[in-house]
Parts: sequence; structure tokens; C-alpha cells
Amino acid sequence: MEVKEMRLMDHLEEVRKRIIIILICFLLFLCAAFVFVEDIYNWIVDSAEQKLTILGPSDILWIYFVIAGSFAIVATTPVAVFQIWRFIEPGLKQDEKRVVFFFIPALLLCFAIGFSFGYFVLFPNVLSFLGTLVADQMNTMYTVDKYFKFLFNLTLPLGFLFEMPIVIMFLTRLGVLNPVRLAKTRKVAYVVLTVVSTLVTPPDFVSAIIVLVPLLLLFEFSITVSKIIYKKRGEESLEATG
Repeated sequence: MEVKEMRLMDHLEEVRKRIIIILICFLLFLCAAFVFVEDIYNWIVDSAEQKLTILGPSDILWIYFVIAGSFAIVATTPVAVFQIWRFIEPGLKQDEKRVVFFFIPALLLCFAIGFSFGYFVLFPNVLSFLGTLVADQMNTMYTVDKYFKFLFNLTLPLGFLFEMPIVIMFLTRLGVLNPVRLAKTRKVAYVVLTVVSTLVTPPDFVSAIIVLVPLLLLFEFSITVSKIIYKKRGEESLEATG
């Protein structure tokens, strides 16, 4: 009983140490972000092609906190992932270590690719398209709050959606999914992805297509990856039993 309590206390101490490291890194990145927050803000709002409007004296302070906080979270994520990895690594088998070691960085990379696609491709094109709709009819004035909410609503969902191949690969590796089951749900998946692409974009056909096409390609790529992982998993099972 005493041994179990000592092990529990050691684990709790380890968790506390990891959390402290993550929080310290977050605060350091937050302070660093505030030093350059005005430059980051100017870079982000460059697509607006106009000065944004604030409706209250605290709006700009709020958006600076959002920018600095977002930057600090993104910069701290690799540190947090590494700390989690160091905590769970001793309890994993060698093959499990290889899977997790590949899965986590690949997940972060796919999120970055999806977010970049949303920011550099989708967001400026949608903003330009919507601007042309009202250019000759009314004056356009973007508020800081509306602009950044619109930006995050377009980019963040794409970041998570681009993680689909890695998640499917991981679930196939665990035996939860297989390529046959994925192929059977293709029609349903297409409908769901169409609905998702419509929800995360403004109500226009062009924006929905810009998002839908890469999502469909990602799903088909996920099926291909699932086939490879499923075949490899089968071969490993045969070797283990043979």
C-alpha cells in the first residue's frame, strides 16, 4: 500500500513539474508576443486593405490579448506535447512509442497546413469576394471584433479538419477503423463534409467549393493511408502468430 502511495505521489510530482514547465513557457511566449503584438496585428489585418474600426476604448486591448494569447498557445503547444510525451514514454511499449512519436508531430503539422491554407488561400479570397458584392452599393467598414471572429471561424476549423488523415491512420492502427468500413461510408462522409464546408464558410458557392475539394481529397487520401496501415498491421499479426 505504501509503495502504491509513493508511486502515486511520484506521478503527481512529475505532473506538477511538467505543468509548471508548460506554464512558464506560455508566460515567456506571451510576454514575447506582447513585444511584437503591434507588428503581428498589422500583418494579420493587411488583407483588410483598410483600417479596422473599434467601437470602444478597450477593444484594441482585447484584440492585443487575443493575438498575444493565440501566439503563446501555438508556440507553447510543441513544448506541451514534448512534456506529455516524456511523461507517458516510460509506460509505452517500443511499437507504441513509434506510433505515438509519429502521430503527435504529424497531427501538429497537418493542423499547421490546414490553418495556413485557411489564412493564405481561403480567407483573402473570401474577403475579396465579399468585398466586391458591396463595393458599389454601400460603404464597407470592418470592426476589429467582427474581422477577427471571421478570420478564426475560417481558419481554425480547417486546421482541425486537415488532421483527418492522421486521425484515421491512428484509429486504423488501433483496429477501430479499417479501409473497407471507410469505403462503405464514403457517400455519408461526402454529405457530412459538404455540410461542414458550408457551415465553416460564408453563404456563397465559391467559398464552399474551395473548402470542399481539399476535404474530399483528404478523405480519399485517408482511405489510401488506412489501406496501407491495415495491410501492414495484418502482416505484423501474421508474423506474431507465425
